[in-house]
Amino acid sequence: MAKAKTVYGCEACGAQAPKWQGQCPDCGAWNTLVEQAAVVGPSGGQAIAILSQGIQRLGEAAASDEMRASTGIGELDRVLGGGLVPGSVTLLGGDPGIGKSTLLLQASAAMNSTFDVLYVTGEESLRQVGMRASRLGLEADNLSLLPETCVERLVAMAGKAKPGAVIVDSIQTIYSEALQSAPGSVAQLRETAAQLVRFAKSTGCAVILVGHVTKEGVIAGPRVLEHMVDTVLYFESDAGSRYRVIRAVKNRFGAANELGVFAMTEGGLKEVRNPSAIFLSRHERPVAGSIVMVTREGSRPLLVEVQALVDDSLGQAPRRVTVGLEQNRLALLLAVLHRHGGVSLAGQDVFVNVVGGIRVAETAADLPAMIAAVSSFRDQVLNPKLVMFGEVGLAGEIRPVPFGEERLAQAAKHGFKRAVVPTANVPRKPLDGLKVTGVARVEDALEAVAEN
Repeated sequence: MAKAKTVYGCEACGAQAPKWQGQCPDCGAWNTLVEQAAVVGPSGGQAIAILSQGIQRLGEAAASDEMRASTGIGELDRVLGGGLVPGSVTLLGGDPGIGKSTLLLQASAAMNSTFDVLYVTGEESLRQVGMRASRLGLEADNLSLLPETCVERLVAMAGKAKPGAVIVDSIQTIYSEALQSAPGSVAQLRETAAQLVRFAKSTGCAVILVGHVTKEGVIAGPRVLEHMVDTVLYFESDAGSRYRVIRAVKNRFGAANELGVFAMTEGGLKEVRNPSAIFLSRHERPVAGSIVMVTREGSRPLLVEVQALVDDSLGQAPRRVTVGLEQNRLALLLAVLHRHGGVSLAGQDVFVNVVGGIRVAETAADLPAMIAAVSSFRDQVLNPKLVMFGEVGLAGEIRPVPFGEERLAQAAKHGFKRAVVPTANVPRKPLDGLKVTGVARVEDALEAVAEN
């Protein structure tokens, strides 16, 4: 067999060179030449012809709704937008040992009862996969396993088997014979992922790729894979916690920032259908500096506890530390609190934390963070049945947030009796068991919580 021709392309300007060198001869950038497969002759045209289906009208393309295939795990289906779309490519990333292989093996066993699933293992032997299945108590004797790391042989065998879904664990172990670089390099990741994407689009087979995460917290292969796939999911967990969170960062077939919550048990990952219960702390008695807010992750409202600690500063520059919130936002809120609320925390260290390790990126956390800081500063205990959300403007106004009624309905469902929200978010019809107070200014919010 003739050796496949390779070239070296510059990641900065796109120029190509026949051999590697430290500096790009065209743009002068250093260490930007990476190995690439030189696609020449009929092969490139053939790859394009597979994906070409002719010119179609938008109405004809939109009229055919794709049937989603359930993974058998409700929380995973939620993050995917309702299930796997035929021909889609999904990337699942996470830290080592967080449970990626365990979750996908459970999903493979559940999906295999409906359609054929091919589980490609490049990191573990068949015996290791079998031992994990036995430990999890999975009944998947008919699940197809393939110990393969060459993408060309993988695509050929999958083309013959014609499964409904292919799971590749992991993409960093797969290599292409067209390149001489080691598996896991940027060139190998780009080439192997491109071949798997072409296979998925041309056959309608759903492909799930497992990706390693670097110490910076991104999927290895500097974001090359994230641009090529349809859906990117991140596995997250706090150190020492048995709870796992899957977050959708990119999804062409559903809502981004969707959240799925799991609990790691001896029998594998179990769904947490009521995640608000794990994010709410259970205090033996009411404490100052604690307030419950309703955030929204994707299509799901979540109740989380926001805690604040205000203490005398021992240094010249008071500290402003946040965990789960944007730190610059806290400095803004403290300035508004001083200017429009009459509460000065200039000589105080302020620490704000969102319990449970969840990150709140929306502005609905402005009002709870501010009120929690005031509660800790004044040592004022808030009503444990009080819930709050709202955006705070620089002029001291309380702005509404989206989906206010759904947030209040979730709070009422969990037994909260009182809510302080922006005036525009007050529902037209009162909710059973929940007294809603609308506030328009920061000073109004301080008065409302003082009534307790």
